[in-house]
Amino acid sequence: MTLYKHEMKMNRKSLLLWTLCVGFTCFGCILLYTSLENSVKDMADSFSNMGAMFAAILGTGILSKEETGHTSEFLHTFPIGRERVVFQKYLAFLSNILIFNLVCAGMYLLGFLYMREEISGKEMAFFHVATSLMQIEIGTVCFLISAFVRRNLLGAGLGISIMLFAADMMCRILPAIENLKYVTPFYYSNAADIFTDGKLNGTMVTIGTMITIVSFVIALLRYRSKDLAP
Repeated sequence: MTLYKHEMKMNRKSLLLWTLCVGFTCFGCILLYTSLENSVKDMADSFSNMGAMFAAILGTGILSKEETGHTSEFLHTFPIGRERVVFQKYLAFLSNILIFNLVCAGMYLLGFLYMREEISGKEMAFFHVATSLMQIEIGTVCFLISAFVRRNLLGAGLGISIMLFAADMMCRILPAIENLKYVTPFYYSNAADIFTDGKLNGTMVTIGTMITIVSFVIALLRYRSKDLAP
């Protein structure tokens, strides 16, 4: 697990920065809860958007950064095969996402406790589970892109996140493109739906999980046979 530890160390500053910024933003929004009571769901969706951008940035660069920085030979210093490189880097990606979400969920909870406001524990838990799955799905798609390219396409990762968010909004408004809901993870992580229904959309979560798995498998197969640029 040496490479995993290395990746966690390399990403700790980025994780700390994103977690503090987004976490304190969540806390600050809750402090405004009494005056923004009808906007809590909108605030939750804003958190989803910021989390998606973090996942996209992390996923896009984690495999390609060695070629981008011309340090591919660094990987050869580890006595492990390509498959284990991919697994350990992906595990580091998952760990960063989970830590990020746990801290942000804690800041939400702290804010509600500080304001002595009631919190719908079940719906809030469902929301954070769905948001975590959404971030993992977007990050894994970007992880797949990272396996195919030789440089960090940060713009592409952020573009995917923005397009998927836009797809969620459009498919809710335009019946003709309603089927876009099957390809955007923002659909099943939508705070308004979760807080209204009090549950997750099992079908959409399953589809999202399958997209995540397929994206990871393709990334693994591609990276295993890829000629790494020095």
